[in-house]
Amino acid sequence: MNGYFVAAAALVCVVGLVHSVLGEILIFRRLRQPGRLVPTRGGTLLGEGHVRILWASWHIVTVFGWAIGALLLRMAWPSDLESVAAFAADTFALSALAASALVLFGTRAKHPGWIGLLAIAVCTWLGQAA
Repeated sequence: MNGYFVAAAALVCVVGLVHSVLGEILIFRRLRQPGRLVPTRGGTLLGEGHVRILWASWHIVTVFGWAIGALLLRMAWPSDLESVAAFAADTFALSALAASALVLFGTRAKHPGWIGLLAIAVCTWLGQAA
């Protein structure tokens, strides 16, 4: 086992968690209406749609960071290249799918980025099966 990869994987996950939690506390809490998950109040500078995609994008960084952490953790154990490649493809596809869901939910399907991210996830799975 490669301890450096394990440490890097753990750090990526912690940084991602701190990033999302602090973003919620320091930024999005003030932009959220009571009782709502996705913030919508942008004042005169940002419209509701802008705040929604900002929220989704903020958390996509964490999702992709966790995917990188999972890849580093998998790379910590010695194994054949083929199984690592399959794990990497699955991890990337799942993270793209989660990112797609964040944009879909966060923008109420008004931002087309969710379609591109979903297509990336599907193509990744199809490419692995080919």
